[in-house]
Amino acid sequence: MTSRLSPKQALALRRHLEGGLPLVARPYQALAERINTDENHVLEQMRQWSEQGLFRRVGLVLHHRALGFTANAMLVLDIPDALIDEVGQRLGRAPGINLCYQRPRRLPQWRYNLFCMVHGRQREQVEAQIQALLEDHLLSDLPHQLLFSTQVFKQCGGRFAPSRTGAPTHG
Repeated sequence: MTSRLSPKQALALRRHLEGGLPLVARPYQALAERINTDENHVLEQMRQWSEQGLFRRVGLVLHHRALGFTANAMLVLDIPDALIDEVGQRLGRAPGINLCYQRPRRLPQWRYNLFCMVHGRQREQVEAQIQALLEDHLLSDLPHQLLFSTQVFKQCGGRFAPSRTGAPTHG
């Protein structure tokens, strides 16, 4: 089935979705009203985007600090290249790890290539959780650091729709 949204409506829908679903009983109906169409057209467009692999799921972003999770830390590790996929998969499934991703090293200044985010209510709890994680996964002897957040400047979901000027926005 082909979308019944015009290109302009589809772009407007993407922009609205990046801002989050409206907090109402029928969010897709509210989105449809914003772009001058009906709810079924919005849902059909989202099905098409999902089938095209443009997104896997619709989720929500919690503002963890507002919920009391103020001891937030990024564990950075220097994992041997031959083990990065296996270790990344294991840590990505570990309880308490909210994000886990590989990034290139920036030698000689930055040796770390695996990043894991942990949110907690107390610094000591996060430190103990990380220590247990490292021990359980036999990673304690590898070079690593625990970097605690000190201030939040921005937290939002990704922004990928072109802005009104045509340039993509990145959140």
